[in-house]
Amino acid sequence: MAQPMRFAAVYEAGDAWLADCSAHPTLIRAAWNKDALAPIASGVRWLAAETALLTTMKALNRIREGYRGPVLADTEVDKAWWLVPLNAADELADWRQVTVHVKGWPLHCPPTGWHLESRMWLCRPDGSGRLTELAVLVAAFGPGGHRHHAKAAQ
Repeated sequence: MAQPMRFAAVYEAGDAWLADCSAHPTLIRAAWNKDALAPIASGVRWLAAETALLTTMKALNRIREGYRGPVLADTEVDKAWWLVPLNAADELADWRQVTVHVKGWPLHCPPTGWHLESRMWLCRPDGSGRLTELAVLVAAFGPGGHRHHAKAAQ
């Protein structure tokens, strides 16, 4: 019986952190209580880096568990969102397979303990605030990645 309580505590810590990333945590909790996705605006504690689900799965296989931050997936639209540090937009700007959404962009999130609609946490927020470090994420996309450069050779 101790195991379900341990998981419940982990989920609650993740839910509390995730709700507190919003300007209106009580509205986030109210949405979850109605079994609805809650829109949490990026830019307070993290930005959302969007990738294809297959790209995400390959990258996750290259990152050890202790180095992974939260990752949300939507199987219906074949996308995933990594919660990354606020300085991610510049660092990931040249990566074709990643779109970093601007501050204020709403990420529609289920609570950490279960999935809603077609969304689920591949790596759940644990309440610690840990995000995937940019160097780790870039390395996980593979050697040399798939960079494109803004300036073409003339």
